[in-house]
Amino acid sequence: MWDIYKKGFSSYLQLEKSLSENSVEAYLHDVDKLTQFLSIGHAGLRPGDVTVSHLEKFLQWITHLGMTPASQSRILSGIRNFYKYCVQEQITHSDPTELLEAPKPVKHLPDVLTVEEIESLSGSIDVSTPEGTRNKAIVETLYSCGLRVSELVNLRLSCLYLDIGYVRITGKGDKERLVPIGSTAVKYIDIYRGHVRPRLPIIAGQEDYLFLNRRGRKLSRVMIFLIIKDAAHKAGITKTISPHTFRHSFATHLVEGGADLRAVQEMLGHESITTTEIYTHLDREFLRNTLQQFHPAYQ
Repeated sequence: MWDIYKKGFSSYLQLEKSLSENSVEAYLHDVDKLTQFLSIGHAGLRPGDVTVSHLEKFLQWITHLGMTPASQSRILSGIRNFYKYCVQEQITHSDPTELLEAPKPVKHLPDVLTVEEIESLSGSIDVSTPEGTRNKAIVETLYSCGLRVSELVNLRLSCLYLDIGYVRITGKGDKERLVPIGSTAVKYIDIYRGHVRPRLPIIAGQEDYLFLNRRGRKLSRVMIFLIIKDAAHKAGITKTISPHTFRHSFATHLVEGGADLRAVQEMLGHESITTTEIYTHLDREFLRNTLQQFHPAYQ
């Protein structure tokens, strides 16, 4: 019964929306999921007979099938488009999806390293080699400043103000910010800059980048990932970590220590405070674990 509606919907997507064949197939598959559900206990319903209650039960059904909130939202997007078509073509008088609340995506809190784990990871790096000296400076800078990996690989000598303990960072949208840098990071940057970097065959146009590979070019994002993975392996750390883990750890340790959220937002270069607020959730988890560990009522 729905085949005629799906055929019209397909033409609408191709001709009016100019969607690709794959996108059309995806939308039709979403509607197929709905008709499959309706055939189980609501056979005979036409598009105009479907209510918000039916759609809510449909979402419960695909949840039981094991679909993630992200997958559910994508399917719901297809059904919303189908009903826009139905209203436009006067197949239905109203759109039941308008009152339907989309599934909320589950926020997965990132892995965070403890201060001891960061010290262990940094301590596993062999600074007797030129690459090791550079890698030590990289790890210390990531943690000290909470940088994105893109900000680290693009960090320039002309943006270092180490004598006053700051670096100038160009973040998303080419927005600049001044970030404090700790004494340990300054120490290893100075060692790298004074004893390792001058010996590299620096390529023309790469002279101002701080961290370079042995061929004198700025490091790639992939190289930073490999450096971190190798150091974590040597330190015996089994958590899933990446360069971004240092950024999360930087922010979490600040919030746990009582830092003002606005100050953390400024240092991270977040445009909205709501992005920074994830660290208040991490902080609450820290507080809950502390309570369970030390409060007599939880023993």
